[in-house]
Amino acid sequence: MSTDLEDIRRELVAAAPDLAGTLAVPLHEMSRLVSPAGRRDYLDGALALARLGRGSRLPAAYLAAMPQVARDCGEDAVADCRHAAMKLASMTSGEVLELVFASLPTAAARLGDADLLAAYMQVLHRLAARAPRGLRPMLGVLDELLSRLTLSGLRRWVEFGAESHRGDVAAQVAYFGLTSPESRSVLQRERRGTQFVDSQRRLGAFLRALWGRDFRLRPAASDQPGFRPFVDAGALHLPDAVDAAGGLGGLDVLRAMAAHMAAHLLYRRRPLPVDGSAPAARFLIGLVEDARVEREALIRFPGLRRLWAPLLAANLPPFPGHPGMDLVEAAARALLDPAQRTGDAALDALVDRFHAGAGLPGAEETLAITLGHDLHDLLSARRLLPSLRILESHRLAYRDDNHLLWTAEAFDDFGDPAGDGEAQGQVRRRVGLMEFINETDVENAGEDAQEIWVLGTELFPYEDDGISFNEREGRPPVSDPVRYPEWDDRGQHYRPDWVTLREHRPARGDPATIDAVLERHRGVTAQVRRIVDRLRPQGVERRRRLDDGDELDIGPAVDAMVMLRAGLQPDSRITRRSILHRRDLAVLVLLDLSASTNDPVRGSDTTILELTRDACTLLATAVSGIGDPFAIHGFASDGRQDVRYYRIKDFEQRFDGDARSRLAGLEGGLSTRLGTALRHAAHHLGRRPEAHRLLLVVTDGEPADVDERDPQHLRQDARRAVEELRAQGIRPFCLTLDPLADRYVARIFGINGYTVIDHVRRLPERLPGLFAALTR
Repeated sequence: MSTDLEDIRRELVAAAPDLAGTLAVPLHEMSRLVSPAGRRDYLDGALALARLGRGSRLPAAYLAAMPQVARDCGEDAVADCRHAAMKLASMTSGEVLELVFASLPTAAARLGDADLLAAYMQVLHRLAARAPRGLRPMLGVLDELLSRLTLSGLRRWVEFGAESHRGDVAAQVAYFGLTSPESRSVLQRERRGTQFVDSQRRLGAFLRALWGRDFRLRPAASDQPGFRPFVDAGALHLPDAVDAAGGLGGLDVLRAMAAHMAAHLLYRRRPLPVDGSAPAARFLIGLVEDARVEREALIRFPGLRRLWAPLLAANLPPFPGHPGMDLVEAAARALLDPAQRTGDAALDALVDRFHAGAGLPGAEETLAITLGHDLHDLLSARRLLPSLRILESHRLAYRDDNHLLWTAEAFDDFGDPAGDGEAQGQVRRRVGLMEFINETDVENAGEDAQEIWVLGTELFPYEDDGISFNEREGRPPVSDPVRYPEWDDRGQHYRPDWVTLREHRPARGDPATIDAVLERHRGVTAQVRRIVDRLRPQGVERRRRLDDGDELDIGPAVDAMVMLRAGLQPDSRITRRSILHRRDLAVLVLLDLSASTNDPVRGSDTTILELTRDACTLLATAVSGIGDPFAIHGFASDGRQDVRYYRIKDFEQRFDGDARSRLAGLEGGLSTRLGTALRHAAHHLGRRPEAHRLLLVVTDGEPADVDERDPQHLRQDARRAVEELRAQGIRPFCLTLDPLADRYVARIFGINGYTVIDHVRRLPERLPGLFAALTR
């Protein structure tokens, strides 16, 4: 163990001496599962809990639970749970927090995904805020709840109980302890058929028996309208629960979904070319490709027809609202089974062409595109072509969303699959840290290696000096690609998966640069202190002599009894209420890091980027003093396939030397694809539990990129992204340094959604004051 970890361990034992004899076992188990950085975070979490002053049982419960959480949901889930528990600490007792940690292994095992576990912690947070007396009894029956409910069902069950019994403590205890008939009734109503977590091993064994290789299976929350299974980063994401359909049980429905998505990965070696086809045409191309890969699978495994055919049953009622959908669904059935007829001569001829050409050389490259366009033209000529929204509401129950057909990374992450289990190509596997370290390298393995191992987290040297091998080799890590739609204002529709964004690690600079900023702006620093004093929450205020307070006010109550005994009319205001003043606010500052920020300010040698960095330093100092959770992110772009996003400081991080070095290392370059950056910032900000969320954009020019000549396109997409943010409850505000911005920024952010700083040199002093005005 490194000196740093030893120091944390000594501090932990000093804060909770009872842990001295028991700490070694969970720490050893955790060391087998996570990286050195994860081990440090693990101990930091225990130390933070020990310093809460709630006794040593609380950190002991945390230490015992987190290894299993890391095993079931991954290393990142540990930090998420720790931060969520620290928020709960201000709302509930230490005993309840112990129960939270004691029940986390159960939740992790049932949910099996870090995102779902983070959402589960948000459910606990909402319950603690709305019906705190229900938290303890619910944790006592959590195993039964999660064995019957998906996370979405649990959320609805909790919301019903919290809303129905808001002011009745006894009813809360009965409802959340599953002892009231009403609670059981709602539980039965929210119960779904077959849960993924109960079927995951059987699904994995089923796919391995077919194709002789492993597939990564993940659950996904499926309660949103129009949910479809999907493939992302080489993993098959299946619904967390399904009901029986087409005469098949829930397990067989899951098998049909998994086998269909596996067939996509095994029988298509590269993505379909993006040729500018209309969205409806791309859907129909995917429909033909679905049939082609299923035909390839059926050649080897004819029994799969018993899974797929019932879910394409022909006895469905007419599709409500659009007659063209009946032809689309009939075509899907006929493409799977040559004996099926659609009853339409032209459509039957197209289906016959498919069955005649599916086995010919080159079918993988051309068949789906050719027949998909022909089907599109056939429906268009008859004015029966449904819109994309209607097409995506099809009743082909086991089909995925087909986004992987247009995504190169879906096939890269999966490896170079082959159709035969006996002659597989290279397999790309994501492995854990200890498996990566302990496995013996094959020295003569080269381009023909059977497996390529990818480590999910960065590998640090054994001396644990905080520098990863990637950094030492000059290869900064890049996240998996994230795809976002982009608004096409001319066509009045979204271009799906049009833009590719990757998160890059920010460059590091000298943190002393940030200290010099504070020294250089001494006058502004004094102003920042005044802002902090004005906005910092003032703690608990007790209001006395109330008619409808929360607790008895002893002094007035005694006075009232004296007056009552004396035969006088007593004062009825004998209660009091304690009001906690706190700012329920999260702030994300999004910086434009395009090449124009390298330009010097007129009449000065200082660049716009340097002034932006100075302003962020002062703002971060102010917000840190107030206590609001805040993040600083940045972005730049080089065309729609290369939008770069930098997380300089995240919400959970302190504004310490590490964050300061990233802020000091900011560099400007490339272009400004603002709409995509707004959507990704909203993704991070939208995960915050605070009631008020502010996205503060700092930019020096209008949206622009190298692959867009029409200046209105990216402006309209940014405007659309701003509307999406407001619909999510996020308030966007733009601080622009462009003196000519009035002609476009109001159309993007609205009349009250921006301010223009004409004198750029005043940015450092204006930004903290603007933040105060926006969040007062």
